[in-house]
Amino acid sequence: MKNKNVIKSLIVSLILLLVCNVQAQDKNIVETASGSNDFSTLVAAIKAADLVDVLSSKGPFTVFAPTNAAFNKLPDGTVEGLLKPESKETLQMILKYHVVSGSVMAADVVDMIKTSNGKATIVTVSGNKLMAQMKDGAVYLVDENGNWSKITATDMKTSNGVIHVVDSVLLPK
Repeated sequence: MKNKNVIKSLIVSLILLLVCNVQAQDKNIVETASGSNDFSTLVAAIKAADLVDVLSSKGPFTVFAPTNAAFNKLPDGTVEGLLKPESKETLQMILKYHVVSGSVMAADVVDMIKTSNGKATIVTVSGNKLMAQMKDGAVYLVDENGNWSKITATDMKTSNGVIHVVDSVLLPK
């Protein structure tokens, strides 16, 4: 039953992203994410971490954006704990781990993987690294803890970068 809900959520996300893509180009990353109910947890986290101004600035940035369903995969109480003021630094580190400087399109990620013998290292604005690789025809990001996150939607252009949707929250060491 939970898998059906996750699949439905991902399908709705993809449809919303496709429908909103034209509108998104006039909006920045935060405004674009705020326009989708599927990113309400991400937006709440961005606000709690005081990163709205940064992710609304000129950029460009690439954001690997976890959906609400991705946040729901975390252990019970994790999101609530991260949204507390005393967890601000930890939350900032986690969110910055989802951001890359510059506009990195899906084709760029695939090219990096192909030219790097199947595994491309991506340095995030947190200074930590993600590993991008292909599996069963899809692109995945592997965090520093060995957790895999599938990129489920790509190339949502915004006025200050691009958003790619991921199905799991990436966690730095």
